[in-house]
Amino acid sequence: MKKIILFAALSLAALMPVRFAAAQGASYPNKPIRLVVTFSPGGSVDIMARIIAPKLAEKLGQPVVVENRSGASGIIGTEIVANSKPDGYTLMMHTIPFVANQHLYKKLSYDPIADFAPISLIASSPSVLMVNPALKVKSVRELIQLAKSKPGELNYAAAGAGTNPHIAGELFNSLAKVEIMAIQYRGGGPALTAALGGEVGIIFSNISEAAPIVKSGKLNALAVTGTQRSKIFPDLPTVAEAGVDGYEFSTWHGLLAPKGTPKEIVSKINQNLVEAIRSPEITERFAQMGLDVIASTPDQFAAHLVKESKKWGQVIKDRKISVE
Repeated sequence: MKKIILFAALSLAALMPVRFAAAQGASYPNKPIRLVVTFSPGGSVDIMARIIAPKLAEKLGQPVVVENRSGASGIIGTEIVANSKPDGYTLMMHTIPFVANQHLYKKLSYDPIADFAPISLIASSPSVLMVNPALKVKSVRELIQLAKSKPGELNYAAAGAGTNPHIAGELFNSLAKVEIMAIQYRGGGPALTAALGGEVGIIFSNISEAAPIVKSGKLNALAVTGTQRSKIFPDLPTVAEAGVDGYEFSTWHGLLAPKGTPKEIVSKINQNLVEAIRSPEITERFAQMGLDVIASTPDQFAAHLVKESKKWGQVIKDRKISVE
């Protein structure tokens, strides 16, 4: 009898964490959710978060509050999330620097693969290679010729070491065999402002940011960075078409939570996020901005992160880029 009672007690104890997790998932959320954006206002990550947040809040039944915590190429905000309670009430929107920073910085306080719970890869999009009209080049080939005639004299604006514009620019340098110098700014918004003001002549800006600028004529678009032409700019060639063989750069945006967030909560956020992304209003908004909807599962996003880490780690190694 004692053995039976002991077995029953052990069985009940084993089931308790499962039941507790299920209960957490059922009651979640019951208070506002913080969505940390690891870059400054005005950049592509911030734009994405502010499009998604209202619809996700509607689906979950609680406010989703966007909080910009920028600095050190997204590291400051990422550390905040890594050290947050894994209860589903602190989430993070991120992009390529999430996996690139581990190859740039000798010491990080977190591991991007091991210390986070991927929720969903939301969307991807190309960037646009743009130049200030003062640079007086009208094609990628002309830009390459000018850069080769003035090695190290041309500049492009980046949003910090290892950020999307920086990675896109260094990939261009590598494949076009030129040396255009990166000028780092504190976020995509300030970098774009610098290009508009003529502080720098060149920028690789996400298509969501670039579209209104190009249409206004304030910067001249030379090419898109994806593998295919964009529906927004159908007459604009890809960088590869324009003469840089093998060039391809696509920005992605994904939602993550701290490691240890219960699977039931991750699943619930994923389900509601996917529904939000695939709603007619969000789908149409993304299409207007040149974004391709992905809306992945957590496992698909996890696999994508591993693949991206290897890809951009190799580019960073080849270009001998490091940050002290």
